[in-house]
Amino acid sequence: MYTNYQEFLKKELTSIEEAGLFKNERIIVSPQGAEITINTGQKVLNFCANNYLGLSNNAKLKEAARKALDSHGYGMSSVRFICGTTDIHKELEAKIAGFFGTEDTILYAAAFDANGGVFEPLLGEEDAIISDSLNHASIIDGVRLCKAQRYRYANADMADLEEQLKKAQNNRFRLIVTDGVFSMDGNVAPLDKIHELATKYNAMIMVDESHSAGVVGHTGRGVTELFDLKGKIEIITGTLGKAFGGAIGGFTTGKKEIIDLLRQRSRPYLFSNSIPPMVAGAGIKMVEMMSETNELQDKLHENTAYFSKKMIEAGFDCKPTQSAIVAVMLYDAKLSQQMAARLLEEGIYVIGFYYPVVPKDLARIRVQVSAAHERAHLDKAIAAFTKVGKELGVLK
Repeated sequence: MYTNYQEFLKKELTSIEEAGLFKNERIIVSPQGAEITINTGQKVLNFCANNYLGLSNNAKLKEAARKALDSHGYGMSSVRFICGTTDIHKELEAKIAGFFGTEDTILYAAAFDANGGVFEPLLGEEDAIISDSLNHASIIDGVRLCKAQRYRYANADMADLEEQLKKAQNNRFRLIVTDGVFSMDGNVAPLDKIHELATKYNAMIMVDESHSAGVVGHTGRGVTELFDLKGKIEIITGTLGKAFGGAIGGFTTGKKEIIDLLRQRSRPYLFSNSIPPMVAGAGIKMVEMMSETNELQDKLHENTAYFSKKMIEAGFDCKPTQSAIVAVMLYDAKLSQQMAARLLEEGIYVIGFYYPVVPKDLARIRVQVSAAHERAHLDKAIAAFTKVGKELGVLK
């Protein structure tokens, strides 16, 4: 059987390559940072990592990880409810709850698991999930695993959300689900207005803070801080793999009873190993560091504002951003790949995104700014974009 299927796969892969859309993975041989080295020996500036606060190679986090490695070992070899729970797992859960102003937290191997494991244990056929159309793939997959009725509203469109809430009024429980920051566009969900509608139509709210925690809000507490809703949202999911040190691990934090039920029934939690102790130890240190100063958040906001302003002045079509994501719109999928390849030659590491990651004919290069970037890094990137943009006819 595989002989026939192999030929089918080869044709599919060839067609992707001929269209100029084959995803080649670049190999990094250095720690993550503003400047990285790839396996060709070339040193490049990284503008496509989720390393928003520049903590991925932070000395304090590495030291905390080493201490946890020495005290608690390399791996847990178990799921949480058997013998995979340590004191530092519980301490990290408490730290995250304190950071977001919630009642309790449950850790997962990844944020994808947090979103994949949150809906099915909590909601049934009588209930409703009302989801933003641009929510992350992990939310979409999690909703598919749940038997609740599904409603979808246009991205950040409050009139459409209200219409869907009206349709869902006969359902037992209603849960509005949204990304905090939409990862391909960089816009922030209007959580204040969502909360008003949730109150009006007796609905709960879930927010994925993966791209907003550490970034949005004066102290990096995310969109709940930005809209003064700390402690008022029933469910928050997030990750340790972006602003929070860039490693691995996800979490759901929120109302105590919700977290209690997830511990009993959430399948990714019950059937996946606990995160390694060194990740938990570094996570604890990360929360402590973020509670001490806003220096990194302030620098990140300053860097993003500068980069976005200069790129627009250069003539690029950039989506408005309220985060650390600047979407440089190119619209053509093949062009996005060509431009990313040329920018790498100029020492700028970025990736072009196209369908199905983004809607058809909305291809772009997503630039992710970091607190680790210095002004010289930003200026070099802007100059390279301008040079390549003129070469490829993006700029006149």
